[in-house]
Amino acid sequence: MKTTKELDVICTQIRRDILRMVHANNSGHPGGSLGCTEFLSALYFNHLKHNLNFNMDGIEEDLFFLSNGHISPVLYSVLARSGYFDISELSTFRKLNSRLQGHPTTHEKLEGIRIASGSLGQGLSVAIGACLTKKLNNDNQIVYSLHGDGELQEGQIWEAIMYASANKVDNLIATIDYNKKQIDGEIKDVLPMGDLKAKFEAFDWKVIEEKKGNDIDAINSALINAKNLTGNGKPIVILLHTEMGNGVDYMMGTHKWHGNAPNDEQLENALAQNIETLGDY
Repeated sequence: MKTTKELDVICTQIRRDILRMVHANNSGHPGGSLGCTEFLSALYFNHLKHNLNFNMDGIEEDLFFLSNGHISPVLYSVLARSGYFDISELSTFRKLNSRLQGHPTTHEKLEGIRIASGSLGQGLSVAIGACLTKKLNNDNQIVYSLHGDGELQEGQIWEAIMYASANKVDNLIATIDYNKKQIDGEIKDVLPMGDLKAKFEAFDWKVIEEKKGNDIDAINSALINAKNLTGNGKPIVILLHTEMGNGVDYMMGTHKWHGNAPNDEQLENALAQNIETLGDY
């Protein structure tokens, strides 16, 4: 287990990775990536039982599926910093023939990537399938998934939510990146989602709502609580209230950095706000 201080340092480095990756090609999605940095760092370094000798079967491992695949920069950085592939490969993000495409894909055989994602709404269905496979194989490990709150506007998500509870898929922990923003603006202005906690509870899910979604200690507690709820006949969801663009002051509080890259001056400003590193690539 990493300490809070150790994870804070890792998060600082991952934010630097995200900013540099997106800046280098003037393309990508920094806002959601920065907002989920603490969650994915805590998950991969403290909670996920995973094997760096990657194979697609994932037998006797916890599995993670990124459904909102546009936040690939944070996942690529976390995977590299975890040891799945060399950190230097992050510099190939979104380049021709790179394994690190804008949305994760599987035909490049990038270690740590189990599904192609980016077409929103599909990841929960895949995660449920993995959960059922583990049950059939008497594999007691957990399946985790991450979704954007705007992604919940997709109909397939709600079919999957209904299916999971009806079939007692209780080895699933889904997390919602609840930043209340999407590419076109505030969710309340684009397509209001209402009371997500009440909706998930109405679909017979166990709900953990964490208001401090960028606080390492709060995230660790939420993940521990979620794991303790597995095996009790109901799927679990964590509503994680995050800040889009967290860690870079001019990116926070707005949807405008959902899919925009910083220019040279903005990059230097952002890096100056995140200076404690593990060693840049």
